[in-house]
Amino acid sequence: MASSSYLFTSESVSEGHPDKICDQVSDAIVDAFFAEDPYSRVALETLATTNRIVLAGEVRGPASIDAERMEDIARGVVKRIGYEQEGFHWKSLDVSCHVHEQSAHIAQGVDASGNKDEGAGDQGIMFGFAVNETPELMPAPLLYAHKILKNMAAARHSGAASQFGPDAKSQVTLKYENGKPIGVSAVVVSTQHAENVSQQCIRDLVRPFVEDVLPKGWMPPEDEFYVNPTGAFVIGGPDGDAGLTGRKIIVDTYGGAAPHGGGAFSGKDPTKVDRSAAYAARYLAKNVVAAGLAEKCVIQLSYAIGVSKPLSIFVDTYGTGTVDEDRLGAVLQKVMNLSPRGIREHLGLNKPIYERTAAYGHFGREPEADGGFSWERTDLAEAIRAELT
Repeated sequence: MASSSYLFTSESVSEGHPDKICDQVSDAIVDAFFAEDPYSRVALETLATTNRIVLAGEVRGPASIDAERMEDIARGVVKRIGYEQEGFHWKSLDVSCHVHEQSAHIAQGVDASGNKDEGAGDQGIMFGFAVNETPELMPAPLLYAHKILKNMAAARHSGAASQFGPDAKSQVTLKYENGKPIGVSAVVVSTQHAENVSQQCIRDLVRPFVEDVLPKGWMPPEDEFYVNPTGAFVIGGPDGDAGLTGRKIIVDTYGGAAPHGGGAFSGKDPTKVDRSAAYAARYLAKNVVAAGLAEKCVIQLSYAIGVSKPLSIFVDTYGTGTVDEDRLGAVLQKVMNLSPRGIREHLGLNKPIYERTAAYGHFGREPEADGGFSWERTDLAEAIRAELT
């Protein structure tokens, strides 16, 4: 039996982390396709290293989104993040584009035709999770780790903390008793910074961002508050370490607090169930918890390439549920069409809403007026309750 008292840690990385740069470039290109054609198909990978970005993948969509346009998009993302350093500068970096047309064999399996509904863009398993330990129904360690870096980035962009560089990481360790968070035992923040700024100065700059995010009285002991523990961090971003799309899947989801199917999100259009079904699973799990049917819920979906219906749905409420899990699984399939087309239409996923998801987590965010983060709505809670009465 798992212990009810324990420490649990999650990490986040900033928008300027090498892997996150790649996620944002890939998703900015997805958005460009959807802005012109909501039925585009995109599977795009990005690599970043010293003064170089490489784009690869396959697409089907408007011819206007050509290699030159994709290069401009990549430079624009790097500029927005704030990279103007010698080893990685939005203006001088080399961008190589190796993107080609989508495979006809993939297209024939995924496209709707005749009596055949739109099929899944790949096989795989996807998980969604929700827990009532934060108002956002997210695991607290990851939520706090994201917020620390997001607030630091906002201060950097505004000029209020110009000593910070774009590359940063955070890590938060929480104490749990009886399965509930009661405090913080350790915080780690490593941030790129300007030259000739002392480690003590960076520590003093970081401290208020941590204090503002953590609940009152939850700051860790001073000797467990680590800021740039290796010392100077001037060389950062892809000049310090190469980046790739899809390497931060735990940061993107639940910080290790829930299972992960293994598929990344960024650079993929919503026919790829790695992305859309993971969003649907989060949506359902969040609505189960929001409906008061469980304190904690994980949902697994599985798909086969070219097949529209999910092969399975699994629900686990970790012993906190108020209804039978098999019955709950049947109800979830009744209140939402879990085919790729059904998910896409229910959540409105064929829109240019993806670049914003590619840093600081795909979950635990506020639903936006233009359809961004639609999977964070709790508008299905009442329908689920009604089916169970």
